[in-house]
Amino acid sequence: MVNTAIKDDAFTEAPRNIPLDQALAELSAAKDEWAQTSIEKRIAILLEIKDRLLPIAKDWAETASRMKGIPEDSALVGEEWISGPYPLMSACNGLVETLSKMEGKSFLKSLKKRQTQSGQTAVRVLPHTIWDHLLLSGVSAEVWMEDGVTLDNLAQHTASAYNTPANQRHGKVALVLGAGNIAAIAPLDVLHKLFSEHQVVILKMNPVNEYLTDFLNDTFKPLIDINVLRIVKGGADVGGYLCEHGDVDEIHITGSGASHDVIVWGAGEEGQRNKAAGTPKLAKPITSELGAVCPTIVVPGPWTASDLTFQAENIATQKMHNSGFNCVACQMLILPKQWDKKPKLLKTIEETIGNMDPRQLYYPGADDRLSAFESYAHNVTKFDRGAIRACLVGSETESTDDKYRMTEVFAPALATHEIDILDPEAYLRAAITFSNEKLYGTLGSNIVIHPKTIKQIGKKRFESIIAELRYGTIAINTWSGLGFLTTACPWGAFPGHTLQDVQSGIGFAHNTFMFDQPERVIVRAPWRPFPRNLLSGDITLLPKPPWYVTNKKQHKVGMLLTQFQHTPGWLKLPRIFLNALLG
Repeated sequence: MVNTAIKDDAFTEAPRNIPLDQALAELSAAKDEWAQTSIEKRIAILLEIKDRLLPIAKDWAETASRMKGIPEDSALVGEEWISGPYPLMSACNGLVETLSKMEGKSFLKSLKKRQTQSGQTAVRVLPHTIWDHLLLSGVSAEVWMEDGVTLDNLAQHTASAYNTPANQRHGKVALVLGAGNIAAIAPLDVLHKLFSEHQVVILKMNPVNEYLTDFLNDTFKPLIDINVLRIVKGGADVGGYLCEHGDVDEIHITGSGASHDVIVWGAGEEGQRNKAAGTPKLAKPITSELGAVCPTIVVPGPWTASDLTFQAENIATQKMHNSGFNCVACQMLILPKQWDKKPKLLKTIEETIGNMDPRQLYYPGADDRLSAFESYAHNVTKFDRGAIRACLVGSETESTDDKYRMTEVFAPALATHEIDILDPEAYLRAAITFSNEKLYGTLGSNIVIHPKTIKQIGKKRFESIIAELRYGTIAINTWSGLGFLTTACPWGAFPGHTLQDVQSGIGFAHNTFMFDQPERVIVRAPWRPFPRNLLSGDITLLPKPPWYVTNKKQHKVGMLLTQFQHTPGWLKLPRIFLNALLG
């Protein structure tokens, strides 16, 4: 079975389109010049993009919030700051740093490196600056490289696109098929193609959020003016036309496995025949970031009442951020069956979701997908959300329809799977085996585990255990979506998928340090927020994270963090800290 959640428009053939032909001709004419563009000019362009983004960021965030049905006075407007202008501004900063230290790959010198328990090379990308230590105190992110990448040869496997002298490079034209859910996805994909791969880009906006087109045209004007970027709108006909156009050398899609397969193999019976025969209709390279049935593994431990509340907010965020329309949303909540704290945790998650500000099911097809989930779900519980449709929770068992495990709902619904083991280590191993072997996709996974439980297992043994979890981003006591927001982290599926079995996709994006062979990202966050964490001897300063759906000041913090990313400074910190503490 394949993932059937359609998150983007399908693709059909179209008659000749003169404006698209012209756009592609202009890009094709400029592709070699862009590939040979100096680092100094590239840095200047990125700095200008930042300057153009800052004055329109507020209108961008508020427009996106309005289009998604977020109440005007809701703190949830912060989601559109934190998943729109903020990561785009951050990515520009990251690319500027990498490019400015490209000679000798000297940017690698400031990154802490080690060898993991599994023998892999790990590079810490967060915290990286003094600002990271202050603003994201206690949060860390490591990139684990594929086998064969060592501490000695890391530089050879980083930013290899820059190894060829500029005057010898040849460019390509890339088609980026933008996502309709998260505002930063398309622009970050554009930056990755342009600056990490030397490819000029035609970006086809998704009809769901094509209202962002004017903001992106304004922000990316320096790239548009030199004919290395074109942004177009349209539906299935435009997507199909561009995919098959002779001037397009490569394709990158963020969306669903179903849409990916239409592009690669063809539609309907033709596509089925081609896939069965192993003869793709598409004759050009394609990379992809697709969905998954993403798991959250709750490990039993000595949780307090306050821990239950805070981690319930963490899990509710994993499900309900962006109203549930995330490729990396929690889709399978794995729980210890006999754990005495399980009922209270579920009840607190229900209360957290019920207390959220109401928001629309803005993404097309959500009602139908929820109805389909309800038709095959077992023992459905409805987490009431007042005037809007309830969040659906079904109980998954060994006898349940495989649709639970194989279908990304892409809406406010999830399944629970219970494991009848209380020993933390044995339970965690069983949960990892279930996730690896039974669930569709490998985009992101989450582990919620008390620090004392990690200590009980042993830190080294714990690292060896999570090395068995085959996901592109693994979040420990936070949400794997944080790996998306941290643009130094590579973002994509666990390596190994194929066109025949694409699951969560092939390749990766973001990755501002330009690692060539990342395998996965490990993101960690404090177990308790500041100041409650001080009672347990934890000196981290992170209060309730601004990406939590329960943060009452995330709209303020998101705006302030975006402004800070544009121009960091000590005088900006007090206001950020104050709003963060009030969240």
